[in-house]
Amino acid sequence: MSSETGTPAESAGTSGSASSSINPESVRAVAKKDFQDAVRSWLFWGLSVFFFTILVVVTGALSYFGDDIAAQGATTDMLVVFVSQITKVIVPLIALVLGWKSIAGERESGSIKVLLSLPHSRKDVLLGKLLGRSAVLSLSLTVGFVLAAVVVAALLGGFDIADYAGLLVMSIIYGVAYMSIAVALSSLTPSTTIAGAAMGSVFLMFYGVWNGLEGVFRLLGERDILFFDTVTYTVESGGRTFELTRPEDWAYFVLNLDPGQAYSNGLTLLTDVEALEQQSAVSAEMFGGELPIFLQDWFSFLILLFWVVVPLAVALYRFDRVDI
Repeated sequence: MSSETGTPAESAGTSGSASSSINPESVRAVAKKDFQDAVRSWLFWGLSVFFFTILVVVTGALSYFGDDIAAQGATTDMLVVFVSQITKVIVPLIALVLGWKSIAGERESGSIKVLLSLPHSRKDVLLGKLLGRSAVLSLSLTVGFVLAAVVVAALLGGFDIADYAGLLVMSIIYGVAYMSIAVALSSLTPSTTIAGAAMGSVFLMFYGVWNGLEGVFRLLGERDILFFDTVTYTVESGGRTFELTRPEDWAYFVLNLDPGQAYSNGLTLLTDVEALEQQSAVSAEMFGGELPIFLQDWFSFLILLFWVVVPLAVALYRFDRVDI
């Protein structure tokens, strides 16, 4: 046996066919315990209150300062826009923190060996942790949104429930994508310190490096450096025509791989918010009136699915082979 898989005692339930098999009952048991532990702690209720507070504060601000918005019947639209900008940053942070110690913490404390001494394979533990933590995040989002719905309706004098529900559904999908990244990284790191550094690096990559890529691509294209180039397009505004430049199509494919961008694009599909539709129309002008397939709203769900499946697949393969 390779030293990488540890001694037989350490690898109980993980060697041979056991390590490569997935038992749905074991996955369910791990997920259930993980979820119940969270519900019994302050975590679940704290998150629910947090999401409730976000909605109520934004709604209160809209009702107090947004008389003109209310007169135009666009209060739900603005609620979706403002809340989505907040959740776009907050949900990844919460998912990364929730997934941080999911497996790395148990490896560090040694409790993972106790868990694996039960009839659970490593794959069962990994999938169970992902499902359990995703359930905590999803249900706390739902509870917060549902409880806030009463306050939102009272302050706004009614709201579009379809747009409100679309915001909730998209936020849950977005959260699960980041949870998969977090649990995968937690399974691949031997300590919570390294896992925490990995979580911070992921957040900085998407909200620092990735957000600055468009400017970098544009600058390199304007200077014709390496294989970078720019594309010229025209827009009309106020009866005048303007000629502008943008990076090449492949650059937007790279930019669109950001889960946050996919979240924004998916909202355009799941809601009927005029501001989001206008932004989509502006983007279409850059491509001659029709967006490439990888920038269309429905494609954002494939991108989020990618961020769920690929990190999980890598973790399922590698977690069987790490020394616990």
